[in-house]
Amino acid sequence: MLGYGYGFYYDPTYILVIIGIILTLVASAKVKGTFAKYSKVRSMSGMTGADAARRVLNSAGIYDVTIERISGNLTDHYDPRGKVLRLSDSVYGSQSVAAIGVAAHECGHAIQDQQDYVPLRIRASLVPVANIGSTLAWPIIVIGAIIGAFDTLVLFGIILFSAAVLFQLITLPVEFNASSRAVAILDQTGILGSQEIHDTKKVLSAAALTYVASAATAILQLLRLVLLFGGRDRD
Repeated sequence: MLGYGYGFYYDPTYILVIIGIILTLVASAKVKGTFAKYSKVRSMSGMTGADAARRVLNSAGIYDVTIERISGNLTDHYDPRGKVLRLSDSVYGSQSVAAIGVAAHECGHAIQDQQDYVPLRIRASLVPVANIGSTLAWPIIVIGAIIGAFDTLVLFGIILFSAAVLFQLITLPVEFNASSRAVAILDQTGILGSQEIHDTKKVLSAAALTYVASAATAILQLLRLVLLFGGRDRD
């Protein structure tokens, strides 16, 4: 049954899974290594990630966003529902250019929220169906294939997973734009010097690779679904 036409023990589409895993591992190693490197470079301003975040937000006219510390490493994120910017242990109190860059990036999302940035709104609207698609697509497809309900469950599962892929794709402009906003404000406000801006760009570029890898992996998974079930005999 495994492979649906490719044989029980051998499924050539697994190569797509392997490629996705490799992309994810490479991107993860790149961002961790780059962040670790520039976490050792202290900013000339002496600002912490939290200090820089508050200044970036205020420079954008945002005063209603709370900045909180959250446990973990690179667990930083902006919560638009609660208007809360959460900075990880490795960013909140750190005075490194890496920490300031990450903090400013998250501020970029807060600015997007304030300005009703369209891709951010689209991504937010896709969250529920994307979560369902990434979690239930395979179970639905397998059940549909087993009971022979290709035209309903299998096709529905593929459509659900497509929504998860769309979420990953729309995430790319959201993340790239947040980084662009962050770099611009850090430069305009003088929080970081020119060389520090250069270093911060390296950190944010490495972080962007994780989103590119996630999108590529999702596309590969969708391609695998299509190859496995798209041309399957429906008789």
